[in-house]
Amino acid sequence: MPSHIELVSLAEIGCFEEIPETSSTIEGNAKLKALYVKEKYGLSCFADDTGLEVESLNNEPGVYSARYAGLENNAEANMNKLLLNLEGNSNRKARFKTVISLITEDSEELFTGICEGEITKAKRGKDGFGYDPIFQPKEFDKTFAEMTLQQKSEIGHRGKAVRTLMEFLSK
Repeated sequence: MPSHIELVSLAEIGCFEEIPETSSTIEGNAKLKALYVKEKYGLSCFADDTGLEVESLNNEPGVYSARYAGLENNAEANMNKLLLNLEGNSNRKARFKTVISLITEDSEELFTGICEGEITKAKRGKDGFGYDPIFQPKEFDKTFAEMTLQQKSEIGHRGKAVRTLMEFLSK
């Protein structure tokens, strides 16, 4: 990363408010969050949004992944609802998608990371968060919740998006 880039957290710039995520797309929410910081605090910013897209459910929960079962953002309820909606469905193809929006003085860029896989029929594993216990990446016999953080980072959607962002910033 070039030496002229300084990373600061939202807390360090005094941003403690909930940033609205009102877009109907993952890309849109990532952009809204980065734009919010850019406009309100005058700083270049990158922000991300992530969603789980299930093929046979018309890519649900998608942008609503965190609140699929209600506004409480309850991971257990979200997983239970997804498993119920997939009951008896043989097509369990899914993918995690992370989009990072980078907004600077002169450009707006999007960086996408995707991890293909499928939804298991039962929860497996204790690590991770969100849908990790029911998402099994393609060509693996473990769910994200059964993998180490390092394994997940190497193949996961967030790691892919971050690596693409880092490549862009290093140019």
